Amino acid sequence: MSGPSRVRVFAGAAEAVGGSEFALEVDSIASLLQKLNPTADAQVAEVLARCSFLVDGVRTSDAEARITPGASVDVLPPFAGG
Repeated sequence: MSGPSRVRVFAGAAEAVGGSEFALEVDSIASLLQKLNPTADAQVAEVLARCSFLVDGVRTSDAEARITPGASVDVLPPFAGG
């Protein structure tokens, strides 16, 4: 795969970042967080800090986790319930 990664953002995280789907050039979770919150808004950062991430279906919360070009990334806020 190559090109921008397909990023899907769900629930309250989508509301915080102002969208639910993005095509972004990112190489790590840290760079994804910067692109999703370019103004370093404290409230957005707080929401994103509670999220977990699926990179091509593999869960991670490590900011240094690598994202390959063309990967699929899901940003998942914590969900209530059992």
